[in-house]
Order: sequence, then structure tokens, then C-alpha cells
Amino acid sequence: MARIACVEILMVDLKPKVLRTDATQSFVSQETPLVRITDADGAVGVGYTYTIGTGGPSVVALLQNTLAPRLIGQEADAIQAIWRDMLLSTHATAIGAITSLAMAAVDTALWDLRCKRANLPLWILAGGARESVPLYTTEGGWLHIEPSALIEDALEVQAKGFLGSKIKIGKPNLSEDRARLQALRTAVGPDYEIMVDANQSFNLSEAIRRARMLEDFNIGWFEEPLPADDVGAHAQLAAQTTVPIAVGESMYSLSQFKDYLSTGAASVVQADVARVGGITPWLKIAHLAEAYNIAICPHFLMELHVSLVCAVQNARWLEYIPQLDLIAPLSMRIDAGRAYPSQEPGLGINWDWDAIAHETVMSPIEIMEAA
Repeated sequence: MARIACVEILMVDLKPKVLRTDATQSFVSQETPLVRITDADGAVGVGYTYTIGTGGPSVVALLQNTLAPRLIGQEADAIQAIWRDMLLSTHATAIGAITSLAMAAVDTALWDLRCKRANLPLWILAGGARESVPLYTTEGGWLHIEPSALIEDALEVQAKGFLGSKIKIGKPNLSEDRARLQALRTAVGPDYEIMVDANQSFNLSEAIRRARMLEDFNIGWFEEPLPADDVGAHAQLAAQTTVPIAVGESMYSLSQFKDYLSTGAASVVQADVARVGGITPWLKIAHLAEAYNIAICPHFLMELHVSLVCAVQNARWLEYIPQLDLIAPLSMRIDAGRAYPSQEPGLGINWDWDAIAHETVMSPIEIMEAA
């Protein structure tokens, strides 16, 4: 064991390779704060977090001014204690996105450091449940994409062995969503999984109406049909449809997931490791979902989530959206529609520090022990 001696903070800004739109927003940029933690023995762990275009400087400021200084001198392996200390030190701003995103950058760096010191990959140290996981793609299903292009993308990935595609819904008229789904289902056949995502765009009555339409197409799940903070409405919706209800990407605490699971408001849990505050709470959420016999199918961050879904028993899918190709190439092996986590010690993310230096949008910040 060794104490934390130095924390470095930097941020890159990555542009998506394709236009990404849904019913409520357009994903124009990925601000990516990174944290490098060095312990007294010289071992280094790297963690990161992300936004979809706004708030990155606020995350960096919280790291610089509040969280990172508290890390200096703490035992790096005391991850639970450090996570709790971060939460209590930001109590007035938690639970919420900026705080959770900042905590996640620290927590993932500490897990990376722990894995490297143990000479084990994350998927083994965190549980070691399976060696691979099936993929579904979202990258070809954005809301602006025409049905012909949806079909082309789905058939392409289906030929590669992918078992499912997710498409965005939330067109002004139900008939438009129906037409897109009908065209896609006809093209891919009955055995290919189709998921849909409304990005919190409906009220309860409209969500019920759309869910009844979705039942005609054997939909794998109906994702974020309603505002994420309305547990009661999700429970009402779940009681009125056979389509599984998926939630979690816009939730930030273990307690929020407990409320959904205990009331039957969720059929699929989509905890995002960055938005819940790191690997430490993500694993608790996954195990909580397992207690309810509910699958965890995380949102985004495939390069990190591949190790986590292979660590736990109740993971079902990994979402394919390339995110770090520019600064971390070859971080995940894909073969016949399945993703395989790295066997290297740590998170398994192959950071390209030359590329990171080129994409850095603010001067790196270093916090270390006083001489």
C-alpha cells in the first residue's frame, strides 16, 4: 500500500465522428476531464469522466479546488473511505451531475491504480463473471437518420454478429416512430433485438400510448420514456405495458436506483459509471439490481463498461458508441458481435498521451505534497 503523492487534472474536448441527435438534444462535443493519481511508490492510475458539451470546466474546477487537495496523503487503496469523504466534502452540491462526474474521475483513477498494483485487469478484480459480452449498437440509430440509413446500419452490424440495435424515438407524430420501427423490424427479422430510447421526452399519457405501439414490434426495452426523477410515473407505465422499461443514465445515486427497483418502476438498469460517481457505486448498483433479478445494461462509456459488465453476473448487453478512438485506440476487442475486456492490469484503456496532449483544451493542473 502507498499514499497518494500527486494528482494531475487535464481536459480534452472530443468531437463525435457522426451527428448524434435525440428527442431532446444534440450531442455536439464530449468534454473529457482526466485525472492521473501517482502514489508514493510511483505507481500511476488514470481515471476520466465526460460531458456531452457543457459543464466540463465546472467538473475540473471542483476537482482542482475541492476534491484533489483532499486526496494528498490518503491511502490509495482505501477507495471506499475516499469515496465517502468526497461525498461528504461536497454534501451541499450532492447528489447531482457535476459532483458525481468529478468523483467518478477520481474513483476510476483509484481503481486503475489498485488494479495495476495488484497486476490484475479490472474485470477480474471487480468480480470476474464472464470473459465477453454481446454488443448492441446505438451509433446508427439517431433520431435524424432516415429509415433507409437505419436499415443499412443495422444490417451491416448484424452481418458482423451484433445481436441488436437501439434507435431513438420521439418524432412529433406516433406514425413516424411506427414507420421507422416497421421498416427496421421487416429488414432485420424477428430474432434481432431492437431497443428504443425516448430520452425523457414524453409525459405519462403519451408514454403509455407509444408503449402500446411498441408492443407490436417485440421491442427489447423502452428507454427513458419519462423524466428520470418521476419514479411514480415509471411505475404506472411499467404496470400498463409488456415492454421492459429501462432507466438509469440520468440517475446519480444508489438510493435513486433503490427507489426504482423497490417500486417495480424499472425492468432494465442502465447505470452510467461516470454519472453515478465511479466504479465504487456502480458495482453496488449492479449488485442491488441482481438482488431484484434485474439486468444491468450500462449507458455509453463502452471502453470502461466492458470490464464492469464482465465483472458482474447480471449484465446482459454493452452499448456500442465509439467514444475514445482519438485518444485511446484499441482499448476493446470486438469479435463476432461480442466485446472482450483487456487482459492488461488496470482499466484496460490504452491512453495515447501524445494525442491527449494535442487535444487538451486547458493547461494541466498538478496538485502534490508540499516539499
